Amino acid sequence: MAERVVHATGGLPCAVVCDDPDVADWALAQGAGVVWQPGRGLNGAVQSGMERLAGAGVAQVVVAHADLPLATDVSWTARFPGVTLVPDRREDGTNVACVPTSAGFRFAYGPGSFARHQAEARRLGLDLRVVREPRLAWDVDVPADLTR
Repeated sequence: MAERVVHATGGLPCAVVCDDPDVADWALAQGAGVVWQPGRGLNGAVQSGMERLAGAGVAQVVVAHADLPLATDVSWTARFPGVTLVPDRREDGTNVACVPTSAGFRFAYGPGSFARHQAEARRLGLDLRVVREPRLAWDVDVPADLTR
């Protein structure tokens, strides 16, 4: 699944944020960059990764999680100047988010993240686009999700 997501970037530069040497080696073998963020947990790693990319001159980041078995393209999310959110099929989690790096956006993954990310975009006064894309809405959270 992660390989599928990395290749769904549609030619955009891709970096894998991780804290595992095997994952880093895998990402490099896929042609992706690596943003090393040890011991920060998901929210801390995404936040720090975005800040490092912003420091390198990246104006916008697309955060796409590795558990999207039907992902074919996420690059279209970067064609909107504000925040683009793609919720999971339960309208609970945020499977893909595209945000401007200079906005001060704070990520809040975990149960209910879709509502929190919408609220964060509104708090910052950013244009918000929500796209319910079935191929990106399907994620794998529990073993039963693999059999559907």
